[in-house]
Amino acid sequence: MDSSATHFKALVVEKSGDKQFTREIRERSINDLPPGDLTIRVRYSSLNYKDALSATGHPGVTRQFPHTPGIDAAGEVVSCDSGRFAPGDQVIVTGYDLGMETDGGFGQFIRIPSEWAVRLPAGLNRRESMALGTAGFTAALSVLKLEQFGVKPEDGDILVTGATGGVGSIAVAILSRAGYRVVAATGKIADAAFLQNLGAAEVIPREQVTAGVERPMLKERWAGVVDVVGGETLAAAVKATRYGGIVTCCGLVGSTDLPLNIYPFILRGVSLVGIDSVQCPANTRLKVWERLAGDWKPTQLEGMATEVPLEGIEEKIQAILLGKIRGRVVVTLP
Repeated sequence: MDSSATHFKALVVEKSGDKQFTREIRERSINDLPPGDLTIRVRYSSLNYKDALSATGHPGVTRQFPHTPGIDAAGEVVSCDSGRFAPGDQVIVTGYDLGMETDGGFGQFIRIPSEWAVRLPAGLNRRESMALGTAGFTAALSVLKLEQFGVKPEDGDILVTGATGGVGSIAVAILSRAGYRVVAATGKIADAAFLQNLGAAEVIPREQVTAGVERPMLKERWAGVVDVVGGETLAAAVKATRYGGIVTCCGLVGSTDLPLNIYPFILRGVSLVGIDSVQCPANTRLKVWERLAGDWKPTQLEGMATEVPLEGIEEKIQAILLGKIRGRVVVTLP
């Protein structure tokens, strides 16, 4: 489709009852897009758990319908009223309100504030940027925090929970490339070879992480942790982190509750750090994308993503809600 088109294809979610939601691919008009000074022709997007929640009407993500999900988008600039970008510039958009209440990347065009976009860095093409997407960006933010807190490869094992998911799998790949010894915890132990191929030195069942979680403290093991699960898994990880270690927290697929005491913090000096990819400042955002295009770019990135057209996204939405997605799903919008 030409970037000068006035109509385009998009996945549209409609609310048809109190808790009834339907999804279909429709033709939309560019005039229907929300206000913004930057219009982008989207070429690739990606499927995240948050997208699946938005597509099924989860009120914590999206409340206004009809709506087009897609919290990630990569494509070229059609127009930019602010002058920040020129027509034809290649850009990435992740986070902010994209795909939540603002129509997102599951449509061939988006219109947003130009402050939301980042120029595609040298070293990444558009498909690779969406193979990373919000998941890769979040994983990289987590690794950046470990680095900023002074955790070095020689300090010991780094635990990654939920390791076969989007954030977890990319965290394994980045940490391994950065020289850390990574222990990947997963509920899909049959996927151990996939994780080892990404660089995991050891793959353990998630039950091994949570064993003894009811105790006030656990034996020190982890120099650092990238947790995407929450709940008891996060609590157990904190309790088993070594003196002065850091635990990053960015997910809640296990639980939003955290059954934890203060002993790890006051006896071992453990730091628990939250990771937010939505409102991340622009300077940090650009720095992280440049690292992902450079020394943190996973060598296995091409094989980590499954590519589907917009027309094939429904099956993947159902699969990610059931926890049946391994790695990343890239959505093509030619």
